[in-house]
Amino acid sequence: MSQEGLLRPGIAQIRVLDMDEAITHYVERIGLDMVGKGEDGRVYLKGYDEFHHHSVVLREADTAGIDFFAFKADSQQSVDAFRKRIEAYGLEVDDVPAGEQPGTGARIGFTVPSGHRIELFAHMDLSDQAPDTRNPYIWKSEPRGMRAQRMDHCLLYGPNIDKVEEFFTQVLDFHLPERVDLPDGTLAIWMTVSNKAHDIAFVNHPEPGKLHHLAFFLENWNDIGHAADLMSRYDISRDVGPTRHGITRGQTIYFFDPSGNRNEVFAGGYTAYKDHPVRVWDHNNVGRGIFYYERQLNDAFLSVVT
Repeated sequence: MSQEGLLRPGIAQIRVLDMDEAITHYVERIGLDMVGKGEDGRVYLKGYDEFHHHSVVLREADTAGIDFFAFKADSQQSVDAFRKRIEAYGLEVDDVPAGEQPGTGARIGFTVPSGHRIELFAHMDLSDQAPDTRNPYIWKSEPRGMRAQRMDHCLLYGPNIDKVEEFFTQVLDFHLPERVDLPDGTLAIWMTVSNKAHDIAFVNHPEPGKLHHLAFFLENWNDIGHAADLMSRYDISRDVGPTRHGITRGQTIYFFDPSGNRNEVFAGGYTAYKDHPVRVWDHNNVGRGIFYYERQLNDAFLSVVT
């Protein structure tokens, strides 16, 4: 797939209540690599199959949730061009200097109509723990825990979903593989800047700036089962699964980190091309869309956000 502009999700910075507990959860249980800790206490993580320095940042705070979600661009020229388009749309843009996170170039940030901070950047150093590129083994060192390959996507809760869709598709060049429409408007949208089923998703919600879940990609259904075994062994709070989505067709488990942030491990999912029509679900079938086997939603899945 020929791709210019934004390439993929790049960084998720989330807030945790206890850093030691969070490190155990994300490093030992989910299996991310810890690549550094800053003087300000932030911890930097990556999946074993990710090339760049980090993709997840943990920041200790008084409340759980998400600080920002960032996308990596193909060049600084693309970031500069997006800045002009974002400002023309009417959003204020601020600058984050190079080096604010280790190995990371300058970033720009802005708040979208759902109340979430989104950032764009072009440069990040390759990690010393990046996969080999010459005659490579399938992994450099044996994966730990749930064997997370990468940070994959997030689902965010907030208002003004129609405006969010307009901004992401018309300004940032995302496309929309799937949506849920209610009689009185849009409930949820799944959007991608690549050919994955989704890189980011939004659910309409009255309170702005909320995180529903941060997802990590596993290789296959067997790894989803292995993750479930670990959740039972280590008493990790599980929300739903193992199961499958109708929307995206992904295989999944939802669970919680020690701070109450919902995580997902996700495998599979269809390939989404820009010329494909949008898959549309109505309110009578949304239960099957979210949980394909159970065919109904649970209250915690709908209401618990950070």
